[in-house]
Amino acid sequence: MTTQASTEYEKYYVPESSPLAVMATIGLVLSIFGAASFMNDLTFGEPGEASPTILYCGLFVFAATLFVWFRTTVRENLAGMASGQLKKSYVLGMFWFIFSEVMFFAAFFGALFYVRNLAGPWLAAEGEGGRMNFLLWEGFQYSWPMMTTPQEAVGGAGSQLIANNGTFTSAETSMAFGDAHHWYAWLPMWNTLVLLSSSVTVHMAHTGLLAGDKKKFNLWLAITVGLGVFFLFLQAAEYYEAYAAFGLTLNSGIYGSTFFMLTGFHGFHVFMGMTMLAIQLYRSVRNGHFTAEDHFGFEASSWYWHFVDVVWVFLFLFVYIL
Repeated sequence: MTTQASTEYEKYYVPESSPLAVMATIGLVLSIFGAASFMNDLTFGEPGEASPTILYCGLFVFAATLFVWFRTTVRENLAGMASGQLKKSYVLGMFWFIFSEVMFFAAFFGALFYVRNLAGPWLAAEGEGGRMNFLLWEGFQYSWPMMTTPQEAVGGAGSQLIANNGTFTSAETSMAFGDAHHWYAWLPMWNTLVLLSSSVTVHMAHTGLLAGDKKKFNLWLAITVGLGVFFLFLQAAEYYEAYAAFGLTLNSGIYGSTFFMLTGFHGFHVFMGMTMLAIQLYRSVRNGHFTAEDHFGFEASSWYWHFVDVVWVFLFLFVYIL
């Protein structure tokens, strides 16, 4: 028995030092700070110019950084610099990115669970945690969706026994299926059908690419991007209906806050996923990128798109149905 170690190793491309990671961090910090400040301005009814400006500047810096970063990565891959080990690291990187997004939405779903099953009943003096709350919110009766806020139950902000920031007015109608005027006009149902269909079409595009059929790939990928745009259009129509017809806003108590935070962040993720797929479509049509063996850019984008679809299924169940 002989033991002989191989002296041949796969070359692992190590890029030069770059400020891109620092720039991406700056863009994210500015975006989050600007978004939080903007929502606070809406809550207190004092919209200013600084918050939107910070938000837009942060988004621009982050988007520009990603553009330069990904363009560099694509060029390195086309030049043959990406080794098998490096490609595995791309897969792991995408895995951890999606996992972080799972934890992001888990926090919001956790907040929704806490409000619906613990905090809401406690405010109505139900359960062990609400034994004394009748002293603060006398007359408040809990139900979900919450159509009457505790503040309104005691006669408004001026009648509260404890300080509370902002004035909250409940919506006239919720977006739940039980409050829909007609099932065929219920936009969340159509949004669900559109998004689930897009998950099928992106899979069809993947099968076409694996078979070496670029025409099939481009066609189904274009349909997927179109469905993503249509979903965002329907969500914008739903938001307009919520604001104009139902009086549902971020200031509509905890129901309005959780509704817009969950659906709004999901809509933003749909926009990101749709943009990622649109870039892959452009690369394929304009530059002839992707083969059956080398198409990680599209594959990672499709993973993200499936993740967005799965999140919507849970969101549809817990926000609109249950």
